[in-house]
Amino acid sequence: MIPRLKKQYDKEVVENIQKKFSMKNKLMVPRFLKVVLNMGLGSDFSDKKKIQNCIEDMALISGQKPIVTKFKKSISNFKTRKGNTAGVKVTLRSYKMYEFIDRLVNIALPRIKDFKGLDLNGFDNFGNYSFGIKEHIIFPEINFDKVDRIRGMDVILVTSGKNIAATLELLEAMNFPFIKSKNKKKIN
Repeated sequence: MIPRLKKQYDKEVVENIQKKFSMKNKLMVPRFLKVVLNMGLGSDFSDKKKIQNCIEDMALISGQKPIVTKFKKSISNFKTRKGNTAGVKVTLRSYKMYEFIDRLVNIALPRIKDFKGLDLNGFDNFGNYSFGIKEHIIFPEINFDKVDRIRGMDVILVTSGKNIAATLELLEAMNFPFIKSKNKKKIN
């Protein structure tokens, strides 16, 4: 079954962005390529039970099994050793990606305490957007009673957009809540 957000993208968003930016071809319209979720372990990198809890939580949030990331270098100031567990990571593509974005925008982000919107400073020069979530318990799949520790996570939305303006238009069309301020960042 095709996700609701994918249908909305195909029917409405592509045409609107193509007209607004006067693109010759609908393949020039930015689209989501993948969503990467990353959860660092911090000081719990040596506790097997806490690592397993992070894996289970990330699997519930994303709908697929995460991979465990390892440190590539030993850095004494950060007390890291090469080969130790750094965190867990999931890359979502295709329908799972659209379903996650739908749950993120419509269910999880409104559950953040004192949420005013996403910051516009999360764009890079290649049209991708990244932001952090301080509490992973905002997702309804997580049972708050079974959580041993509240953890943060990073969400990276990788798009095919060549500039920030077109990517911002894509995200706004998908109902991403951005901060509306007078000092709005200059978008190319």
